[in-house]
Amino acid sequence: MALPFLPGNTFTDPTKSKYHLAHSLDYKNGYSIPARPEIGIGGEPLPVNQLSESELDELANLRPTLTYGQAKQAPPEDFIPAHVAFDKKVLKFDAYFRQTVHESPDEYYRIRPVSIFYYLEDDSVSVVEPHVENSGMPQGKLIKRQRLPKNDQGDHWHWKDMNLGINVTFYGKLFRVVDCDKFTQEFMASEGIDLNGPEGIPNDPYSNTRKEKAALRMYNTPSTFDKLKQFLELDRKVLRFYCVWDDRDSMFGEIRPYVLQYYLVDDTVEVREVHEPNDGRDPFPLLLRRQKLPKDRYNVESSFPSVVMELSNHEIKDWYTPRDLTIGNTIFIYNRRFLIYDCDEFTKQYLNLKYGLTNFTPVDVKGQGRNAPHMELPPYNGFGSLEDSLQSCLSLIPQPPKKDFIKMLENDHKVLRFSAVMDSVRPEDKGRRFIISYRLADDMMMIYEPPVRNSGIIGGKFLERTRVTKPGSKAGSPEFYGPQDMYIGACIQVFSHRFIIIDADDFVLHYLSQNSSDFPGSDRTMSSIRDLKMSQAGAPTQMPIKGAPLEVTRVPGDRERLVKEVQAQLRKANYLNNMTLHDAFLNYDKDRVGKIDVAALKSVCKRNNLPIDDDIMDALIAECDPNQEGMIDYDGFIKFLSWA
Repeated sequence: MALPFLPGNTFTDPTKSKYHLAHSLDYKNGYSIPARPEIGIGGEPLPVNQLSESELDELANLRPTLTYGQAKQAPPEDFIPAHVAFDKKVLKFDAYFRQTVHESPDEYYRIRPVSIFYYLEDDSVSVVEPHVENSGMPQGKLIKRQRLPKNDQGDHWHWKDMNLGINVTFYGKLFRVVDCDKFTQEFMASEGIDLNGPEGIPNDPYSNTRKEKAALRMYNTPSTFDKLKQFLELDRKVLRFYCVWDDRDSMFGEIRPYVLQYYLVDDTVEVREVHEPNDGRDPFPLLLRRQKLPKDRYNVESSFPSVVMELSNHEIKDWYTPRDLTIGNTIFIYNRRFLIYDCDEFTKQYLNLKYGLTNFTPVDVKGQGRNAPHMELPPYNGFGSLEDSLQSCLSLIPQPPKKDFIKMLENDHKVLRFSAVMDSVRPEDKGRRFIISYRLADDMMMIYEPPVRNSGIIGGKFLERTRVTKPGSKAGSPEFYGPQDMYIGACIQVFSHRFIIIDADDFVLHYLSQNSSDFPGSDRTMSSIRDLKMSQAGAPTQMPIKGAPLEVTRVPGDRERLVKEVQAQLRKANYLNNMTLHDAFLNYDKDRVGKIDVAALKSVCKRNNLPIDDDIMDALIAECDPNQEGMIDYDGFIKFLSWA
């Protein structure tokens, strides 16, 4: 049993070997935490009912009046006045008021935020509006610091009357309190006043407009199909639709054809009228000028002043597009009903590629046609040509008849010449020879009779250049002689005179051989010319007539007689000029050797207009150049031609 812990009864325990102190702090996550020791010095256990620090502090404050008597009464606390206790302590409330704006088209009212300061030292209030740059209004202190009357009974505003979400009135101006600072919240809570939830200040419409104008503008990138691309890709591309206006519901109405053209470059529409001859209508080209076509022109707002203003793109809700213009669809163009019944090939291709349309079957809109009057041409009166007389029937002011200029250019200076005799029962017409010239450019014929001395008949032009009709043709639709009617042995009747073709020149033979497919009788004509030449080969040589065409027979192998005949005709015709021909040969003989080649010889003879055909020239050259060296002695050639 332990001894009481009194003075004189204490002693050192000889059995104690540990004298360290237990720790009173623990460390957790780097922070010191107070810990209550469970054992004392040397490991002695502590009593379980050990007091805590707070309990010890409370016991220390107790004054044991029973043991030590009545404690000395504490002196009273010092009095602190309000202007000292609440010095520089201010309650701040956030509020706003709405100001009406008169005579302004941009705004009707403004939201003006303010700050309400309540000074606790003397219960005074001041209202201050924060300064806003470029507001255009006087801002700053709206109500200077003072005690504000609350009512007519002499009461003033007190901090106990303030709260959030209420309306306060200062000198007739209504303020809405929406929030306060943290000091104000703590002060009101310490005084036992519960504040309402804070509110937000509504946005000022005019301030928002000013901010939007002052803010940086954002621009959107245009779409890939802009107007410039539309112009570059679709310029001069037009969709053409064929439509009719069905106006049969009205009096004297009918179905009238129109052409609707849709310009892809700017999505405009044009309606053109289709006029027919003698339709009795004024020749106006357009029913609707080029413009954008609305689907419903009257679908606009009732407030739009249509009396003084025209419709623009902002008022029209919907426009016609190529998708709405399909075959068989009925569209309304300013209250006119149009039925689309067909379109052109480009439009079909565009609608197929753009919208995938495949049905382009045209709609039959042709009703029972009216019998058009048939114009009967009067019979030909014989004055002038048939074409000139016909032009006076086709138009009020006669126009010159159209000519085939392609034919005139291709056949210019091409003339077929034939030799003919007159088939007549009168004996004085026997032996009369004629030259028939047929112009391929205008199908006109001219007949010429060579003059014959002492014949008693004046030669010259027998028929002026004109088109000759065939016998038995009608006056209204005459048939004219053509080149296919000209051949050896053909009988041509020209104004009651009959002519029989007996011969043709070399150009006719070459022309028929080159165009044998266009002339069925070309083989007969060419064979007739060959037979005629062969039959004349054995005939005796006749004396040439001066001024008449040169007639020379051509028989292969009879060169001696052929050359003599040519020499005799050239000499008797006095055609050969030796000096002129010699000077022409000297121009080709640059080296003065006295010889020129065959080509130069033929060129000189052709330029001097020697009436010698190619086969005769070849025979003469063969006589002058028996060895066929290709070089001809031109002096010997001249002597050979002039030799008797």
